[in-house]
Amino acid sequence: MKKVFSVVALLLVASVFTGFKKTDNQKLPSVTLKTVDGKTINSADFKNDGKPIVISFWATWCAPCKKELNSIAEDYPDWQKETGVKLIAISIDDARNSPNAKKYANDKAWEYEVYLDENQDFKRAMNVNNVPHTFVLNGNGEIVWQVNSFVEGGHKDIYEAVKKAAGK
Repeated sequence: MKKVFSVVALLLVASVFTGFKKTDNQKLPSVTLKTVDGKTINSADFKNDGKPIVISFWATWCAPCKKELNSIAEDYPDWQKETGVKLIAISIDDARNSPNAKKYANDKAWEYEVYLDENQDFKRAMNVNNVPHTFVLNGNGEIVWQVNSFVEGGHKDIYEAVKKAAGK
């Protein structure tokens, strides 16, 4: 029994560490999203003048998602000064709950761009199974890093990936 418990514990620890991974420099798929004001935008048009982009999938019902984005919000102005990064928060709340995403982002005074993926088309196109799921794109718009979990202080790992993508 001890042996089985040890193997299960080892697998759980390994799964936490495999949440962070470098990717094969894929480009973003082309999916139509909504702004919080109801306008449409295509995900393939996300640009940042050759600087990194962070795309974070989240939902209002996801406490770890909100913790992650709120942690980043504290340091985001410094991140922008150093790397020029742009953060795009993609809410996967459905049409019934999407107004809550706008309200939450406004209440927290996030300086991020917030988009709605009410039908979860972008989520599926990006192979996101659970939230939070965060991607770092380099200045060419290629996905260079991602994490699909939340750990306290994990925003520091995101920032390290952003600095690397910015060549810092």
